[in-house]
Amino acid sequence: MRIPPEILRRISSELPKTLRAVFWENTYASKAIQSTLRGHEDWGEREKAVLSELAYDIIRHWRLLWYLLEKKPSSNEQDLQKLVHMYLLFKGLKNQDTSALKRRLESIRHLRVFAQSLPDWLDERAEQELKGRWGPVIKALNMPADLDIRVNTLRTTKKELITILRKEGVIAKPLEGYPDALRLTEKRNVFSLPSFSEGLFEVQDAASQLVCNILDPQEGMRVIDACAGEGGKTLHLATLMKNKGKVIALDTQEWRLKELRKRAVKAGIDTIETRCISSSKVYKRLEGTADRLLLDAPCSGLGTLRRNPDIKWKLTSDDLDRLITLQQDLLERYSPLTKTGGRMVYSVCSILPSECETQIARFLRTHSNTFRLISEHRCWPNSDGTDGFYMALLERTS
Repeated sequence: MRIPPEILRRISSELPKTLRAVFWENTYASKAIQSTLRGHEDWGEREKAVLSELAYDIIRHWRLLWYLLEKKPSSNEQDLQKLVHMYLLFKGLKNQDTSALKRRLESIRHLRVFAQSLPDWLDERAEQELKGRWGPVIKALNMPADLDIRVNTLRTTKKELITILRKEGVIAKPLEGYPDALRLTEKRNVFSLPSFSEGLFEVQDAASQLVCNILDPQEGMRVIDACAGEGGKTLHLATLMKNKGKVIALDTQEWRLKELRKRAVKAGIDTIETRCISSSKVYKRLEGTADRLLLDAPCSGLGTLRRNPDIKWKLTSDDLDRLITLQQDLLERYSPLTKTGGRMVYSVCSILPSECETQIARFLRTHSNTFRLISEHRCWPNSDGTDGFYMALLERTS
């Protein structure tokens, strides 16, 4: 990564403010970065991209950098400036003798909590659950993510969109095994592209896209997205149905559903109905009505560490246990919405079996008379080059 010195100076002075917001004001990294950028409307795209890239990478290596600095994490401006300077040395962005730094790095190369910059509890938990797989997985999760987009096939085709993007100065290539995905050859601010404004694509990791492909909704079906959020997968479901049938999007937050409705208009979709879950009556009225049900459950998000590295510092062991209990509850609550002969996908962007296979095994032990497992699928960052994802396809038998 080559960065002009004048840009590096401007960026370096703003990084402490961003890091303080993430670690001491409990702000999501994406929001903290956006806040910093809003204060510099005079910056060009290059400067904005560099600040984002460096901020995420410092968060990714947070524990290691403080170790190299031989200090405990501190919100003090001077200490944060020293941390940024250490990061620049670590990445070879400063012309300075780094022989002592290299010796220190070599001394902790075998200590994963430092080398891969992890909280102790997370390293222990993941090692316990994933055994020998954990090492390669976390190494891959500590790399920056590729940028994938999902083609809106209601408006264009993959081939057409590749041509349109090329005219906009963006090179994108198809991904084998992911029917609607394109991967950009380099990071760009795609949200400013005319093709994005026209609703020709959505930004969505390839593994996340695969969830709806596995559910396989058909034209004319009644499909329920039980945890719709802002609707990335809801839109994909409606697109796969060729905007024919009905997709009912449920969520507990009205503001998320409002955002979904805006995105649906831009995508040219009019078959989505949103319902805010104000009480259990909202979803109980839907019992036994869904040809397809998507339960994209709240989870640790550990499979998305490439793009959300702050998760590993914000998540706690207690948080993880609460999420596992919530997933169990949601499976009990929403699985009855599937009609007999209908199908359900349970999915999480996690790598931990306790949120994945173990959850479905537990569910099937108590629902063997009503559901059967058709298939399970995993996406791994180290072997598939995507976010870590798990999806299980089940059929209601009675």
